[in-house]
Amino acid sequence: MKTMSKKQRKMLLRILVAGGIFLPLLVLEITGVSESWPWYIALPVHVVPYLIVGYDVLRKAVRNICHGQVFDENFLMCLATVGAIAVQEYPEAVEVMLLFQIGELLQGVAVGKSRRSVSDLMDIRPDYANVERDGELQRIEPGDVRVGEIILVKPGEKIPLDGVVVEGNSNLDTATLTGESLPRPVTAGDELISGCVNMNGALRARVTKPYGESTVARILDLVENASSAKAKSEGFITRFARYYTPAVVVLAVLLAVVPPLFLGDWSTWVRLALTCLVVSCPCALVISVPLTFFAGIGGAARKGILVKGANWLEELAKVQTVVFDKTGTLTSGRFTVTVVHPDHMSEQDLLSLAATAECYSDHPISLSLKQAYKKEIDRTRVSSVEELAGRGVCAVIDGKRVLVGNERLMEEQSVTRTPCCHGQHRGTLVHVAVEGVYAGHVEICDELKPDAADTIRLLRPRKTVLLTGDHATVGEEVAARLGVDEVHCDLLPADKVARVEELLRRKPASSSLAFVGDGINDAPVLSRADVGIAMGALGSDAAIEAADVVLMDDRPSKVATAIRASRRTLRIVRENVVFSLAIKIGVLAAEVVMTAVGRDSNMTLAAFADVGVLVLAVLNATRALRVKPAEKIRERKGKTA
Repeated sequence: MKTMSKKQRKMLLRILVAGGIFLPLLVLEITGVSESWPWYIALPVHVVPYLIVGYDVLRKAVRNICHGQVFDENFLMCLATVGAIAVQEYPEAVEVMLLFQIGELLQGVAVGKSRRSVSDLMDIRPDYANVERDGELQRIEPGDVRVGEIILVKPGEKIPLDGVVVEGNSNLDTATLTGESLPRPVTAGDELISGCVNMNGALRARVTKPYGESTVARILDLVENASSAKAKSEGFITRFARYYTPAVVVLAVLLAVVPPLFLGDWSTWVRLALTCLVVSCPCALVISVPLTFFAGIGGAARKGILVKGANWLEELAKVQTVVFDKTGTLTSGRFTVTVVHPDHMSEQDLLSLAATAECYSDHPISLSLKQAYKKEIDRTRVSSVEELAGRGVCAVIDGKRVLVGNERLMEEQSVTRTPCCHGQHRGTLVHVAVEGVYAGHVEICDELKPDAADTIRLLRPRKTVLLTGDHATVGEEVAARLGVDEVHCDLLPADKVARVEELLRRKPASSSLAFVGDGINDAPVLSRADVGIAMGALGSDAAIEAADVVLMDDRPSKVATAIRASRRTLRIVRENVVFSLAIKIGVLAAEVVMTAVGRDSNMTLAAFADVGVLVLAVLNATRALRVKPAEKIRERKGKTA
């Protein structure tokens, strides 16, 4: 009762009242007492429980007919039960309506439970924000907090808005966003992501985004509106029901009219036609298929995987080619920096030039250079900066033209490099030239993420491809260590799009291609792939906007989890469709055979079959809420083997 809404509790009361009135009538029928009742007595006593439990079905059917929506489950139930009353099968009319309403109630409770499960899983909406105003702490709605204001987040409270910590140390529980149980430490200067829970210390933070643009608002919008993008399977079921229901009515009319013209016994065939209407109710299909997709999206959200719609869940299930960006996707994006320089420039001076030239860039390599410099950058030294896509930057520092970038940039600018630049290098080389004279280079080594190799293994037998702007020696070494099937190096952003276009032409027609990137510099490729997956996108606006699927943490292995969850959801959809149609066809065939051999069809049994199919299909749909990480599935299979 606690899990029911007010409307559902009212429906349960109606079912109990109608059942209480009908049960003595059913006993009288079984004992044969009511067989001698004239119709003017039998009809009123059965119509009372019938109307108590089914008046809303009659009302909906009439209302829909008035609006031109004739053929639906309400119409079928009304036609079947009113027909049963017309042929004086009063108890069966009440039984069918009772069972139909019981099925609707059970379906409503199951759907409500699944929706509450998703709401509980995504229980990240903040209730209030503690804002420092006029020297005092005020509790107000998050939407009323202005950018730049200072908020206080106490231990145990949700982070209400995105911001930057100005004072305090604590650990954040990010499980509701990422599905990960490990706390995330934060201190002064660190970013705060709305929707997380502050675990221990109090934090003062400066708000950087209004609530409408915050991470929590974007995530809630994605999850709540994901059902608006329907999958092809949902569209098929909608179209199927549109033609299926009228076809069932026509079949029932033919069963009621044609056989009696040749065989006689009108009441028997009319009874079979009414039974056909009851069995053929499409509720199980119309309800369970969208519910399965909704549960699949909710289950993925629990693991920190945001799918923007059922259509993308369906595309994920067809993925046979997975293309990865390298930096920040399969590698950590946290670099170790080694400075190599000719004799006329010190290591610190070279690093200073490189970091200063890159001072306006947010690329992971640029961030690593600035971090390695370990000093505050004096931006007044920089008079101009020009970004050269896929090559580096050209900046004027202290009045001198400084080039910082890759080998291609040095070749374009005719800069002669020193012999130490040639040969094997473990990492990426960032070259520095001043006024056209080579000054030295910085070797940057990126580390593979702990689960990168497992990701490629878990995706087998799907084809995996690595795209990177790094030199071939670096890209091929990473590909070899991971076991990637195909690698393409030295790519500009436009080259990555071209490679994805080529892979799209080569893939099997019935399959999909997914591109996995960090969501910062990969927006064109994310948009071009069949499925764009942005990972490590906690708080990244660009990723949430460009991608079709967003992984809220930094683990590439969740790509395999997302694909597995989508395939499981599609499998449950197919199970429900096949199961529902098979049971309905089987019961209908049995009723026809019973009628042909001279036995009366059983409308009550047909109603039981319809309600049973509906309940089982809905319960099966809720299985999609449970999503297990792909690596755990493989471990379990390995132990079994």
